[in-house]
Amino acid sequence: MTQKNLDQWLQYLESLHPSEIDLGLARVLQVAKKMGLLKPAPLIIMAAGTNGKGSTVTLVSSILQQANRKVGTYMSPHLHTYNERVKINGVMLSDDDFIESFEAIDKAREDIMLTYFEVGTLSSLYLFIKYRVDVAVLEVGLGGRLDAVNIVDADISIVTSIGLDHQDWLGDDLSKIAFEKAGIYRPLKPAICGEKIPPQTLINHANNIKAPLFIKGDHFNYTRNSKSWSWQGVDGSGERVIELTDLPLPSLPLENAVTVLQALQFVPFEISLKNIVDGITGAHLSGRLEQIETPFKAILDVGHNPQAAKLLSTRLKGSASKGRRFALLAMLKDKDPVGVVKELTENVGHWFLAGIEGYRGQTSQELAEKLKNQLPVVMCHEQVSDALDDLLEEMNKDDELIVLGSFVTVAKAHEWLAKQNF
Repeated sequence: MTQKNLDQWLQYLESLHPSEIDLGLARVLQVAKKMGLLKPAPLIIMAAGTNGKGSTVTLVSSILQQANRKVGTYMSPHLHTYNERVKINGVMLSDDDFIESFEAIDKAREDIMLTYFEVGTLSSLYLFIKYRVDVAVLEVGLGGRLDAVNIVDADISIVTSIGLDHQDWLGDDLSKIAFEKAGIYRPLKPAICGEKIPPQTLINHANNIKAPLFIKGDHFNYTRNSKSWSWQGVDGSGERVIELTDLPLPSLPLENAVTVLQALQFVPFEISLKNIVDGITGAHLSGRLEQIETPFKAILDVGHNPQAAKLLSTRLKGSASKGRRFALLAMLKDKDPVGVVKELTENVGHWFLAGIEGYRGQTSQELAEKLKNQLPVVMCHEQVSDALDDLLEEMNKDDELIVLGSFVTVAKAHEWLAKQNF
């Protein structure tokens, strides 16, 4: 019998369940219990939220690695290869590792239908156990309460932010969304919230399950200047106020670093100031506020909702461009381009639109039609690479480009960059 390679396995997993998303924990929990996957590490940290989950997972992992811990991370989606989803101390695992995990899950599930994401989640837990990680850091894919990742009981749970996204699944009511995300909190375990004024439903849920809740602005906060920042929060007892000063500005969103430092006050081992400084400095995540200098100055960001665009706009305000500022936007059809553009028009003067292929994709003309009241003048291109070809001719050394809208958009930009000779 011929063994399936990784691509063939992924195609098979996509066909297992008739739906891409099937929220609920019963099926995946049954398989996880059978395989003994519910405690993948001695310490488990989980991150949910509308934006900032990937940055939070990356920062937590980087700092804990500096504290000499073996850290497994699980994030999705990926930019280029599936292997990016699971890493041990920042290093991707091999195709053979994933194939081994898929074979074990497929055997254990018997006739239970699992989605592609559910199998991927079980795979990450399997691989963390295989490699005996000290800490598992898990990104929640969608919502929180009913997401497959939530079969695991986290020792520290982080809700990074609360905004509108995935409305088809979570609804368009922030109170309901906050309740879904608060579903990752656990009784008597630290519950961190990076939203300064979260909906009352999140607070009520934490109180109902007696989870000690720590909210940005109330329990921890920060101040910054042009070259550094200071953090104020509470220690592991939740009572004594502590302060860290002269911290390096991260390449990832500062708001997430602020939340991460509060979460790490509750780990059961010492993390030194040097571990924190080195961890922040070394934390990088492809496609999140990613800066490049050649063949032109650009920021690549996978942000695809108004909240992410607002964060990007704040970054742009703090770094004035000497020349013109361009934006290349390509988005999936179920996202909110109007809300994204509204956040950025003050800081962007020239707009290029591109199409995305696939069943959730849309053409640049369809995108332009949605934006006709916000952007009366745009340049439309069939693909991201076509737009970048034109921008290469148009931009000079003082100009700056923002590429955003989806993981697909940034992935296509990376592919284009790899083909340039510079």
